[in-house]
Amino acid sequence: MPHLILVRHGQSEWNLQKRFTGWVDIGLTGKGKLEACKAGEHIKELKINIDYFYSSFQLRATNTLKLIQDTLRSKKKPVKAWQFNERHYGELTGLNKDEMKEKMGEDKIHEFRRSWDIKPAALSRNNPYHPINIDTYKTVPREKIPDTESLKDTYERVIEYYNSNIKNKLLDNKNILISAHGNSIRALCKFLFKLDNKKIALLEIPTGNPLLINLNSKQGIIECKYLDKDRAKDLIIF
Repeated sequence: MPHLILVRHGQSEWNLQKRFTGWVDIGLTGKGKLEACKAGEHIKELKINIDYFYSSFQLRATNTLKLIQDTLRSKKKPVKAWQFNERHYGELTGLNKDEMKEKMGEDKIHEFRRSWDIKPAALSRNNPYHPINIDTYKTVPREKIPDTESLKDTYERVIEYYNSNIKNKLLDNKNILISAHGNSIRALCKFLFKLDNKKIALLEIPTGNPLLINLNSKQGIIECKYLDKDRAKDLIIF
């Protein structure tokens, strides 16, 4: 029975500041580092061997994974996939969420954050926060770098990568851990749990709390649970 573990990175500097982060490469807070270490401890308690480690290209996810691997004493080389990056928030990138609620209205910001196929206006490619101006993404094909994204856009790149690179490993009974982001994990959960477009809007992903998913031979879900029960969110799955 293969295990798939999904971990949203620990709290980042911009999480703390309530800013739309998206593809901007922001590091972890002290609290975020502690969350990552605690995530590692919870995973260690499972006493299972992780065969493959994946993360996005982004510092907050790669550092979370490094702290988890340090806790597990694993020296396996992780795979970085830009397809697991956070959703690009377009012109909202870098702005404070509370301030934008006052400016645009709470309903509009909620629509941008939780709708399936609505995206903010594009971020100018001259903006320093645009990913084409961030060194982290120099190896990502330029035509693949977005100016803005909806959750649907994020879903498409996440699931294409999952089906091409991860699904067969799980079918081969390998255990996999992915360190990623709120929206890239929401996209993967939509696919795995077959959530409709309305239900996915209700799914919240906590920082630094591993979600353990046990699968059968046909990729069906046998069990899913957050390892830190004190910080578990409602999975709204079953």
